[in-house]
Amino acid sequence: MIETFPNYPQGAAEIGLREFDRSRFDHIGLVTDEVKAGESFVAATRVWVTSPRAGGCNVEWLRFEPDTPITGPLRNAPHVAYRVDDLGTAIEGHTVLADPFDPTGRGDDFLRVAFVEVDGAVVELMQYGDPDETGWF
Repeated sequence: MIETFPNYPQGAAEIGLREFDRSRFDHIGLVTDEVKAGESFVAATRVWVTSPRAGGCNVEWLRFEPDTPITGPLRNAPHVAYRVDDLGTAIEGHTVLADPFDPTGRGDDFLRVAFVEVDGAVVELMQYGDPDETGWF
């Protein structure tokens, strides 16, 4: 549990920020213009992504198509991702950058994600249907 945020010495809870358990870290997402091995296309957002499970360092590469509907920090900034048990509860108290959605496009409960801003950083929150899931879409 994080005791304080650097820019908020009074404590995260006192200003309404939710804290994320570091042991539930999933990956870091980095934006690139280079084609990466093993990319998968996410049609809804027009982005190519790699599996953070593939390289051993938990890095997800994101390569956006020129006509992507994604703009702002979701398009340009790196993000850090955490697994959560309840996506709705986890986004409470944060500025929501992307409402919960299914990045797989399958329409099942395999994975739902949302993006929020925390202390100026982009954070992806991931709720898997099976909390012990180790796969990727």
